[in-house]
Amino acid sequence: MLLLPKFDYEEPKSLPEALAMLSELKGNGKVIAGGTDLLVNMKKGTVKPAFLVSLRKVEGLREIGGENGGLAIGSHATVSEIADSDRVGSMFPVLARSASCLGSPLIRNRATIGGNIVTARPAADLPPALIVLGAYVELKGKDANRTIPLDGFFTGPGTSVIESGEVLTRIILPSAPPFTGGDYIKIGHRAALEIAIAAAASRLTLDKPDGVIVDARVVLSAVAPTAIHAASAEKALIGQRPSEELFAKAAALAEGDCSPITDMRGGAEYRRDMVNTLVKRTLLKAFNDARDMKGGNA
Repeated sequence: MLLLPKFDYEEPKSLPEALAMLSELKGNGKVIAGGTDLLVNMKKGTVKPAFLVSLRKVEGLREIGGENGGLAIGSHATVSEIADSDRVGSMFPVLARSASCLGSPLIRNRATIGGNIVTARPAADLPPALIVLGAYVELKGKDANRTIPLDGFFTGPGTSVIESGEVLTRIILPSAPPFTGGDYIKIGHRAALEIAIAAAASRLTLDKPDGVIVDARVVLSAVAPTAIHAASAEKALIGQRPSEELFAKAAALAEGDCSPITDMRGGAEYRRDMVNTLVKRTLLKAFNDARDMKGGNA
């Protein structure tokens, strides 16, 4: 039985207090949210923080609200809150779908959107959907704040550009253009409690319901060190009239855009085959949603 190592637990009551505390700890402290990844890694000994800093009592970090026509989600909003939110479901259904795919109901009740991002797992469920939606993340430190595209946040398995002493406070989703639709699908061995073997999120924007594709985003997960764009597939889609033949071509190109490995959950070739299938399915769903939507909806 694996036991947690010893650590001190801090529970600041405001964000400035938390940021000052993390600055003083000089890298020896970790922010804890739901703990669904952090506590497991501490038991394994892969991370050994001397202090855990909980933001549970900091107000405003679980809010889901409007932001310049789009949406801002507090980093400590739970995955179940996102999956069940009418606002998220109506404005960005692809995010609601990805949230509903994460783990079991018990895990979704504990895990947070910020935690799912900052752990930088290659197979995490929320980042692919957030990247196709053009999400930004707000990072705050004791002396400086910055807002950066999530697309540039991840640097490798378990690593990102977040600096010691910084806290991810909000995820900002810009409004979607008219005639936009999206989808997210992952495949695993079981319906719940499963890390994805492969996953894909797609988003298409049409110039009109029966028109051409003016923007295309296809993001793959669990088939590279980080969530990645299927750049060849995206390029092949833009400017074209949607069709099953076009989506099949893009899916075949997406196979070449990924670099899966073979591990205990699946082989590299199987993952490539699944990328092909998932990209075709997500593109078809995105197209059907896009042509039915006069307002932005992704």
